[in-house]
This record gives sequence, C-alpha cells and structure tokens, in this order.
Amino acid sequence: MKLTALLNDCQQEINGFLTDIIAARQAPSSQLNKAMHYALVLGGKRVRPFLTLQIATLCDAPPALARRAAAAVECIHAYSLIHDDLPAMDDDVLRRGQPSCHVAFDEATAILAGDALQALAFELLSQPEPQARAAQQLAMVQYLAVAAGDKGMCGGQALDLEATARQLNQSQLEQVHQHKTGALIRAAAQLGVLAGADEAQRYLGDFDAYAGYLGLAFQVQDDILDVTSSTEALGKTQGSDLNANKATYVQLLGLDGARSEVKALHQKALHALARIPYNTLVLEKLAESLLTRDH
Repeated sequence: MKLTALLNDCQQEINGFLTDIIAARQAPSSQLNKAMHYALVLGGKRVRPFLTLQIATLCDAPPALARRAAAAVECIHAYSLIHDDLPAMDDDVLRRGQPSCHVAFDEATAILAGDALQALAFELLSQPEPQARAAQQLAMVQYLAVAAGDKGMCGGQALDLEATARQLNQSQLEQVHQHKTGALIRAAAQLGVLAGADEAQRYLGDFDAYAGYLGLAFQVQDDILDVTSSTEALGKTQGSDLNANKATYVQLLGLDGARSEVKALHQKALHALARIPYNTLVLEKLAESLLTRDH
C-alpha cells in the first residue's frame, strides 16, 4: 500500500477514535469539549500518531494500547498548537487553513482546551490495559511527560521565545528545535517501542535516533517552507517566523545551507533505521515524504 493511503487510513482511524473519546466524555462544559474536538480534528497529516502506530506494529504491540498511545501523542500535539497560536506566544490567527482555536472560540476557552487535552493524553495512557503490564504503561506515561514538559517541548518553546530578535549559532538553534519540535516526535517513536514486546526494547535507541534526526530535519524544512511556500499551501501565515523576528535555519545558513542540512539529517535518520532488523520501508518512505514536502 502507498504511503499516502497509509497516512489517510491512520488519519481516519485516529480522527474517529478521538471524536468518539470526546463525544463520550459527559463533561460539564459542552463548549470546552467543542473546543477540544475542534483543535483535535481541525486537520493535519497525523504524522506523530502514524509514527507511533507503525513502530508499535513493528514491535508487536497490543493494538488497543498502540491506538491509545497514538491518540495521547496527538492530544499533546494539539494542545501545543493551541497554546503556540495564542497572542502571548506566536499570535497566529490561522492553523491548518482554519481560524486558530482562540479565534474560533475565545482565548480563555482555548487555554482551557489545551490544558484539558494535555490531561486527556495521560488519562488515555494510564487506562488499564489487560494485554499490558503496569510498569510498561508507567514507562509510557513517564516518557511522554518528559517530552512534553520543561525538559522537552515546553522548554523548547521557552528557548524559542527567548531567542526572538537574537542571533543564535547553529548549536543553540539545534537545541531549540530538538526540544520544541523534536521531543514530541521522539516520544511518538518511543511510545511505539515501549508498547511493544520485550525483545523489541533493545531497538529503542535506534528508533529514538531515527525520530530525533527526523524531528530536527522536519523543523528545518518548516523553516524553509516559511520562506518558500504560501499561506494557502501552509495552512498558516506564511512568513510568520520572519515577521516575528524568530531565529531560523534559513536566517542562519541561508536557503541552500538549510536544504543541505535537511539532506544530511535525512541520511542520518536512514542510517539509524538500517540498524533495526525489521521491515522499516514505510518509515523510510515517511522520512522522504516529510523532508521533501511543500506544505
């Protein structure tokens, strides 16, 4: 099956699963649940849950546990996008071609929706699973918590804000992106392995290395597209990083230099996959697709 078809199937599966979860919650605020649903199924390729599900399948994970892990990663991602778009952060009114959550609802509801989605991620991971061990699920909770917090995504966002209007060197910029974008992509891969069989755990480091290189290259490609693509293609405001005076790889290395960096990181990701004795062809195709995309 082609990668596009696999991604579409994953998108439909995760969207349906998340929609069912929100619909069944019976929470006291229907407006809050509407905002959560809006942010979760607004659009997107579902790259992170796809990564979790593909790796979980390779590692022989129970399907129910893998699905909840993939949904948990997407909940964290959606929460991060809500908060990233807020006026106090990147102040962006478009997300995936639609009004950002705080525009579609209001700022207070958007903040609460992000908070609730973060909590929902850990609710999903900690739900008892007959085919999993408690220690296994606890490890998944811990890995996602570290990736989402001050040592991961939130820390990266803080570094990104601190870097506004400053000139960073490549090592400093890499640190920003490894945390802001890369940490959750790594967590998506880590959860896929952790959900799997005992014998698959020996390859956790190799899957993690693949995801680390992929996550950094993904962000460099984002920096390139912020300059070369359009608002319509991106689904968010073109040139937003430039307008906000953000540190980017294009600003640091130039357009050709940034493109060379993507190619180098792509090769490192493929080398990490080559150390894994499973059929990783889909993961190879995913890397190629993400790092040559135009939106």
